[in-house]
Amino acid sequence: MWQAIRRWFDPRELRSVGSTPDYRFSLANERTFLAWLRTGLALVAGGLAAAQFLPPLPLAHLREAIAIALLVLGATVAIRAVDHWARTERAIRLGEELPASRFPAILALAVAAGALLLVIAVLVRGVG
Repeated sequence: MWQAIRRWFDPRELRSVGSTPDYRFSLANERTFLAWLRTGLALVAGGLAAAQFLPPLPLAHLREAIAIALLVLGATVAIRAVDHWARTERAIRLGEELPASRFPAILALAVAAGALLLVIAVLVRGVG
């Protein structure tokens, strides 16, 4: 684990493996990383907005739970983004198959589940 984290911060180590790839592949990998980072920032912003601007909801501490879930999800996305970037860059340099990831599907399911919970909360508030 520490070796993987070290790779995030040491570009010399990353460049020491394999051969220099076509720069377009490295730039595409970086654009993907930045897109994931924007997603993480958007989730963090949503968590802060939920904490500050949502009115009290019918269930006790639901607003806080939503905010914390969004903040944790945003942090997870950011950490996953840098790890995936480093693993993909290494695979490109070594000419290996790109690393597969279930994270996009897991993130989509988590966001969908959160949206359904919010729909239920809105309906409960509207009916009650």
